[in-house]
Order: sequence, then structure tokens, then C-alpha cells
Amino acid sequence: MGWTPLFLEMNDKNVLIVGSGEVGTRRAIRFIESGANVIILGKMLPIELLKLGTCLKPIDEAQEWIKWADLVVVATGDTQLNQRLSNLAEGKLLNRVDQPEKGDIIVPSSFFIGNVQICIFTQGKSPLMSRELRKRIDKVITEEDILQIELQDFTRKLLKSEVKDQKNRKYYLNHVLKDEKIEELLKEGKLESAKAYVDNFFKKSFNL
Repeated sequence: MGWTPLFLEMNDKNVLIVGSGEVGTRRAIRFIESGANVIILGKMLPIELLKLGTCLKPIDEAQEWIKWADLVVVATGDTQLNQRLSNLAEGKLLNRVDQPEKGDIIVPSSFFIGNVQICIFTQGKSPLMSRELRKRIDKVITEEDILQIELQDFTRKLLKSEVKDQKNRKYYLNHVLKDEKIEELLKEGKLESAKAYVDNFFKKSFNL
């Protein structure tokens, strides 16, 4: 298997989505939220995409809009049409919904918990289990975990100005991760108090 997970910077990229059914609509909303310019090829435009300002173009203009696109998403229910459009999109990044293995890009199930984005890919074997695993992950990651991420980001920024060696920074980050007082503050949802605690600790440690 040659697939590997990546995140693409989609801001101001051009995305052509062929098909405006349930999957095509979900893809369109996802790319729009990522800052991409999205054009839909099809016969109708769902109301949610209309509200987002998405343009609808006729399918017979496919070749023109494929040239415009950085990424082509083929999401119709017609296998033969999907193949024809995929052939036209040769040389472009391609996400083919009906046969993902024939494209270059797979768009996995994705969701956020706080600022953490989690993607699940079962290699196309079970969309149902993707949803089930999402439910399980939702139960495992706590609000305290999300606050710890914010605190780690705050701590890294403090350390970069005072600690040049990466190994030493890692030592201090682990200290913050395991500190019992910080754990207590985050369990109570007191992120700002935890930041103040970390700030005071480093001022004493570095004689600031």
C-alpha cells in the first residue's frame, strides 16, 4: 500500500467537485472551510452550498474547469462518467469517491475535538467503523487533554526565548505535562491559572 497521511494547505487553492450529492456536498463544505475556491459541476446546487457562495457549472464544461483546478473531486453515481472525468483529470490531484484507489488523494473521515483534528482511514474497508471509532475517541479525549495542548503551546513559546537546546526544552515540557499542581488546575478548567503557574516557575528557574 502506497498511501501516507498528509495535510494540504488549501487556502486559495482551486477545487473542482463533480457531483453535488451527499458526498460531493460534504467535500465542498470541507474545502470551503479550508479556504479553497470551490466550483461544482452538476445539474443542481444544494441550498447549503448556495448559501456559501459556491458556483454551479454544467458538466459539459468539465474540460475547461479541470484545467482551472488544483484538485479534482469526482463524486457522481455514474461509474462510466467518473472514469471519463478521471481520465480528463490526468496530471491533476484527483480524489475519486467511488474508487479511491484510482486517485491520488483520499479524504478521510475527519473531526475536531477543540483544536485537535483527528482523521480516521480504514483503507475504504468500513465507513461504518470509521464512525464507530470516532465515537470511541470522543469518549477518550478529555477537556483536560485539550487544555494541556494549549498549555504546552504556551510553554513552548516561553521556552524558545530562554532555552536554545531542544532536548532541554523537551525536559521542561515533560515537567509541565506531569506536574501534579498543573493537572489539578486543568481538571478544574483553570487554564489561565496554569499558565501563570508555569510562567512563575520559569521566572524562578531562569532568574528572570
